[in-house]
Formats: sequence, structure tokens, C-alpha cells
Amino acid sequence: QVQLVESGGGLVQPGGSPRLSCAASGFTFSSYAMNWYRQVPGKERELVATITSTGGSTIYSDSVKGQFTIYRDNARNTVYLQMNSLKPEDTAVYYCNLIQRQWGIRNYWGQGTQVTVSS
Repeated sequence: QVQLVESGGGLVQPGGSPRLSCAASGFTFSSYAMNWYRQVPGKERELVATITSTGGSTIYSDSVKGQFTIYRDNARNTVYLQMNSLKPEDTAVYYCNLIQRQWGIRNYWGQGTQVTVSS
């Protein structure tokens, strides 16, 4: 039922500023906080950013603070990650994430979108 579909990744140059999108369906999108994670091979998945259900509050990892912006459009059931001034260290698979706790913890992930920062 729950479906999260990321898009917007690809090969970008250092300094580029792509925007990732996560299209959500199968749940009441406006009732839940949403997260972006990223993962590189051999490393743990890293929480990048969190946004509250209304979009009124955001939290960023230290590694991307001031560089990335998470925002959402509840009318379109979409959460975005605007990435600015990309560096090779930002290369990763980026995942959209939903956590529901009403029925015990349920953790949902999209398929991920690859972002490769290279010249």
C-alpha cells in the first residue's frame, strides 16, 4: 500500500544543485514526518534530513547543514531534497523514508536514486 518513489538523481558535476523528489502514496502524507537518508557502499545508511508533517520544522545532519534543504508539498504528496554545491563526498544512493508508529514501528523505503558527483 505505502509507496515511495524517488527521482532526480544522476551524474552531476561538483558544485551542481540537483533536486531530489519523493512521490508518496498509500497513506495520509500530511500526517507524517518524512526523512531523507543516503548510503554509500560499505557504510551505514545515514539520516540526512527530517521534516515534520506540516513542514514547519526541519532537522539536518551536520554533514549537510547549510548545504541541503528538505521541504514538502502536501498537496502533491511529495517531499523534496534540494542539494546545493555538491561535492564528491555527497555521492550516494538517496532514499526517502517513512516511519509509522501507530501499529508498532513500520519503516518504509523507496528504491533509492543514485547521485554521483564527478567531473
